[in-house]
Amino acid sequence: MSLLKFYKMEGAGNDFVVLDNREMGLSLDEIISITPRLTDRKFGVGADGLLVLERAQIEGVDYTMIYRNADGSNAGMCGNGSRCLALFAAHHGFGNSQKFNVHDAIYQADVDKIEHSVSVLFPDVKAPEWIEIDGKKFLQIYTGTEHVVTFEQKEMLLQEDQLVLLGRETREHPALNPPGSNVNFVCIDSENTISLQTYERGVENLTLACGTGAMASAISTHYNAEDFVLDSEFTVEVKGGTLKVSFIYDSDTQTYTNLKLIGPANFVFEGSLKI
Repeated sequence: MSLLKFYKMEGAGNDFVVLDNREMGLSLDEIISITPRLTDRKFGVGADGLLVLERAQIEGVDYTMIYRNADGSNAGMCGNGSRCLALFAAHHGFGNSQKFNVHDAIYQADVDKIEHSVSVLFPDVKAPEWIEIDGKKFLQIYTGTEHVVTFEQKEMLLQEDQLVLLGRETREHPALNPPGSNVNFVCIDSENTISLQTYERGVENLTLACGTGAMASAISTHYNAEDFVLDSEFTVEVKGGTLKVSFIYDSDTQTYTNLKLIGPANFVFEGSLKI
C-alpha cells in the first residue's frame, strides 16, 4: 500500500482528479485500474474523469495528456480537462504557453493564471454530417472524440430525466457503436449564443459542462445556419458556466480551422489516498 498524491480541479463544473505521473511512473494499465476508484463519488475522491500529466511521449510537445473516463475507458480528448491540466502544468514547472498531445493530436494551450482562464487551440476539424437514428436527425462530428448534436427547444433542456434517457439510448445505438458517442442537446438562443446539455459517454450521465461537446455544438450550429460568416465566435452556456468557441470555416475544403476553446479552470483541493 502506498500514498497517491492527487489534485482535484474543475473547468465550468466538469471536475477531474489530476495526477502528476512524471515521478510516480504508473503504467497505463495501472492508471486505468485505479480510475474508477478515484472518480467514485461515494467511495473515492469523485470526478467526471481522471487527468494524468505524463512526460512527453512524442516529439515537439512539452508533455502528454492522458485522460480516462470515470469508468476507466478511453475518452479521447477532453476540452475542459485539457484546460485544467494546462493550468496544473503552468503551476508545476511549465510556462504559460504550452504544447501537449493527446494520442497523436497536438494542442496549444495559453494560460492566464491570474484570471484562471485557459485557451486551447485544437487541430482542424472536418464539417459535420447529417445522420438519422430512429427517425431523429443528428449532426455527427469528431472534435478529438465522438459527438452527435441535436437541436431542441429551451424547455427540453430542462427535462433532464428525459435527456438522460434519450442520451443513453442514442449513445448505445448500434449505428454509433463501437465506440459510442457523446450526445449534445442544443438550444439556439441567438445568432452566436447557444445553451447546451451533454450526455457524456463513460460518465453515462449529463455533466455540468463538456468542452469538446461545446466545440461540436458551436460548429454544428454554424454549419446548420442558412446564412453564416466564415469567421465566427460562439458563447456556449452550460450548467457549470460559460465557454467560448471560435473558428474559421474553409468552405472549399469544408474544414474548421483555428479552433479555440476558452474557459475557466480552477484548483479545488489536493490530498493523498492510500492505494
